[in-house]
Amino acid sequence: MSLFRTLSPRRSTAWLVAFMLGVFSPLAFATLPIQHWVQPSGARIYFVESSAIPIVDVQIDFDAGTRRDPAGKPALANLTADMMETGIVARDSRRGTPGAVTRYDAAMDENQLGEAWADLGARFSGGAGNDRMSFSLRTLADPELLARAVALASRQIGEPSFSATIWERERARLVASLRESYTRPATAAWRAWAPAVYGDHPYGQEATESTLATVTVDDMRAFHVRHVQACRARVTLVGAISRAQADQIANTLLSRLPASVGVRCEVLPPVPEIVPLTAPVTREIPFNSAQAHVLIGQPGYKRNDPDFFPMLVGNYILGGGGFISRLATEVREKRGLSYSVYSSFSPGLHAGAFALGLQTRPDQAQQAVQVAREVVTRFVAEGPTEAELQAARDNLIGGFALRIDTNRKLLDNVSTIAWNDLPLNYLDTWRQQVQAVTVPDIRAAFARKLQPQRMVTVIVGGASAASPSSPPASGR
Repeated sequence: MSLFRTLSPRRSTAWLVAFMLGVFSPLAFATLPIQHWVQPSGARIYFVESSAIPIVDVQIDFDAGTRRDPAGKPALANLTADMMETGIVARDSRRGTPGAVTRYDAAMDENQLGEAWADLGARFSGGAGNDRMSFSLRTLADPELLARAVALASRQIGEPSFSATIWERERARLVASLRESYTRPATAAWRAWAPAVYGDHPYGQEATESTLATVTVDDMRAFHVRHVQACRARVTLVGAISRAQADQIANTLLSRLPASVGVRCEVLPPVPEIVPLTAPVTREIPFNSAQAHVLIGQPGYKRNDPDFFPMLVGNYILGGGGFISRLATEVREKRGLSYSVYSSFSPGLHAGAFALGLQTRPDQAQQAVQVAREVVTRFVAEGPTEAELQAARDNLIGGFALRIDTNRKLLDNVSTIAWNDLPLNYLDTWRQQVQAVTVPDIRAAFARKLQPQRMVTVIVGGASAASPSSPPASGR
């Protein structure tokens, strides 16, 4: 069905303008100052005033990611966030600002919510990652449309319906999706790799048909009430509004969550840290596929680690720089073992993993693994050359503007600053931090973070995997 079919000409135009601005509107600045304050509720606000385009982007983050999943119910955070988009309850006249009841105060199912957002020419979405549950709003800065979009978003954040009927439907859909995913070798690789790297830590837990069967809408309601509270919120706003407007928008967005003004916000229990590997772990999984999928890795480092910039620049050289990386040169160019090979880190509130991935012919899998391991081992021991370092710095610094050239990208960066308690001038000093990285810095940082002889290796579909492998020996 056409997206515009049910819209009035005025609303169609509004949505089209919002879409065009989102696609074709690079920001005309490098960085803008970040304003920060704390509301009486405890919510922490981060705001960048940008009048370049008449758009307002907002992201709200809560400590409600998968690291907060209760034992035995992996993916509860994700399921809760997803179900919050399937309907809202009717407005309670005892909550919020009294006034005339409108269509936006009634109960809405998922179809009505979709129509309401389309009518406003705005976008709203939610989801959960490893560390945080996030909600994003994009709307035109027109005062009428902005006010209505913020009011509707506040209801979706604070008054989800969590319908048992819809959850039964969604659970059946998810089970079907899980079963289909088992037919893909890449899924098999990741599902074996993550628990081996993270152990019992929530980062490594995967939903299964049996765990989905234990989740109820009461679990979701309890998770929402405990974790999605105003006192826990970090709100990032970028757009054509003033500080006073930003404060009011944040206040309204959080107004339907449990009140915490004057009430001590419950301290959530600490999440245990990831246990480092103490021995190598290898899993070879038979799979009838044209390509063998290989994953190698281990726990990495936290986002606020002092080694962040040496690791960023070093990994660009090792395997993050595409076809010019050390891994691509050795595995792809010199030996033709894989079309592409990469390495990455995923730092978070805990030591997000180092991952090296490639695909190759099944009969070449062992050779590709050996070469990749040798490249990593040599890089950890020796670090990059001065020429590699200079090329990496030039590429990273030269591409910095592309990291913040839209409202959405700037919002992503500022929300990262907010979530990880980074300095407010982080973006202003980013290029200087990259330029300051030296070869000894990279060598020392990688020696502290990576242990090539104690990594997890998963090979799905390799020629040597003749029979199902037994569970990996514990490396902890």
